[in-house]
Amino acid sequence: MNYDIIVIGSGPGGYVAAIRASQLGFKTAIIERESLGGICLNWGCIPTKALLKSAQVFEYLNHAEDYGIKVTGGEPDFGAIIKRSRGVADGMSKGIQFLMKKNKIDVIMGTARIKKGGNIEVKDAEGNTKTYQAKHTILATGARSRELPNLKQDGKRVIGYRQAMNLEKQPESLVVVGSGAIGVEFAYFYNAIGTKVTVVEYLDRIVPVEDEEVSKQLERSLKKAGIQILTGAEVQSVDTSGKLSKIQIKTSKGTETIEAETVLSAVGITPNIENLGLEEVGVKTEKGRVVVDDFYKTNVEGVYAIGDIVKGQALAHVASAEGITCVEKIKGLDVHPIDYNNIPGCTYCSPEIASVGYTEKAAKEAGYEIKVGKFPFSASGKASAAGAKDGFVKVIFDAKYGEFLGAHMIGFNVTEMIAEVVVARKLETTGHEIIKSVHPHPTMSEAIMEAAADAYGEVIHL
Repeated sequence: MNYDIIVIGSGPGGYVAAIRASQLGFKTAIIERESLGGICLNWGCIPTKALLKSAQVFEYLNHAEDYGIKVTGGEPDFGAIIKRSRGVADGMSKGIQFLMKKNKIDVIMGTARIKKGGNIEVKDAEGNTKTYQAKHTILATGARSRELPNLKQDGKRVIGYRQAMNLEKQPESLVVVGSGAIGVEFAYFYNAIGTKVTVVEYLDRIVPVEDEEVSKQLERSLKKAGIQILTGAEVQSVDTSGKLSKIQIKTSKGTETIEAETVLSAVGITPNIENLGLEEVGVKTEKGRVVVDDFYKTNVEGVYAIGDIVKGQALAHVASAEGITCVEKIKGLDVHPIDYNNIPGCTYCSPEIASVGYTEKAAKEAGYEIKVGKFPFSASGKASAAGAKDGFVKVIFDAKYGEFLGAHMIGFNVTEMIAEVVVARKLETTGHEIIKSVHPHPTMSEAIMEAAADAYGEVIHL
């Protein structure tokens, strides 16, 4: 079969690229070896949010009296929580099947390998191979949980994120290695439903890509919730021979051993670029990622790559944006390169974290003279009414021109608030324009206006 565009991988990069290609009139197919929607939809972003919602509901029950409601009983049913999460994932995967049909995209199930001259060989589950032809091939094969040499995953005692959301029974104790988004989300979930959780982070603070003040606030909140946190700590070995695993951890104070039922390795991801035929075709890679230009073209004519296998943040929304940009460029539309400094990052533990643009430290290092404003949710009427006073909004402006350099939020529902800042920065909005944009009251989102006013010495409610 001949196609204009074949996409390899159907995660948020691949399926979005395929839909946009079809909209632009290309004859399109997508190749997937496992399940439509990829990791994000089946084993990542979506089912984890379902787990976190269950944890949140349980926390509401436990604190119902704070809201004047008497509730007796209530305990987490781990099997039912997992089942609900899988149901949400399956529903979304079926949604992608529908979108493929609607957009007349051929779905080819199997493992793909690119050949010279635009040929793609696909091996199905039975081992049969078939060759397809594409004018343009987009690689969107995503990534998997990264393994450390001293933290080999066996899928039972030492697990990655996939097993973490599909365990047969709830572990009594869990050590989470790595405190990025995946690590702290699982730490929050398991702690909320009653597992004893320890987080081990190699760097000197948790969520190390975030603004330092956000890291401090999250650490306080997680410790308050009963999670043990070790920073500046490195796992040296895991002994899984006994009933409990023995995890040897090196800290500034020396070496200590923690016992836990399960160890979750959440130390980042490894791009899936093996066995794709890259070497054979001559596609250039660097440090385990495919080298592309600003519009995702590789050094080989007709081959493109997007998502976790190329440079930039390994996030679902980034992969989707790259897929659209790539296809529109192939079509010859007037497209601009993606601004990777205006990509929001979200972490869905409780309190949530959302950020975009420069941290305070990065803005100073970039040579900006800055104005910083902060508004705590303890001063927010809506947050008080909701019983969610932990956290704050922090905004950073260039003192000279008023440019909105970055925003960092931690608190209830802040992942829904960050888009305002992304759009504002895209439109080159200044600090004063944010202050003069009348925000609704009482809302969590007015904290952005208040924080901007604080940066300029005009804050009302502090």
